[in-house]
Amino acid sequence: MLFQGDFKHTIDSKNRIFIPARFREALGDSFIVYPAPDGCLFIFTNEKWESIANQIKGQSATIEDRKRQRRAFYGVLTVEPDKQGRITLSQFLVDHAGLKKDVIIFGMTDRIEIWDLDRWNNEAMASSEEMTDDIYPEIIY
Repeated sequence: MLFQGDFKHTIDSKNRIFIPARFREALGDSFIVYPAPDGCLFIFTNEKWESIANQIKGQSATIEDRKRQRRAFYGVLTVEPDKQGRITLSQFLVDHAGLKKDVIIFGMTDRIEIWDLDRWNNEAMASSEEMTDDIYPEIIY
């Protein structure tokens, strides 16, 4: 699975976001929305999420591991797009990602990311100042 491309949309008052048809076709009838640690949302196919969840569950059972597991699974949502291609996000996910109105949805190879557009613009600008040539694969040159 290779997700790529970016799309700008809005979130409505019922916390619904349109998922582009190109992505929906690859995601299937249902998929996972995950609160990413960097203040955005990740979308995974069910298969990818199952692989990630199995890795998390496979960790040892110390108290610290159980705390990490709780944080990893808290707020995860399985969604099914409606007939218009929209998904409804929980209030927790909307708050986590700071989604206000305008959002950007883009592919990141094995996942899709959803960002508040203003937050993304700030993140992208900060990241571009830190970029160096060594982050790009040699094949691009």
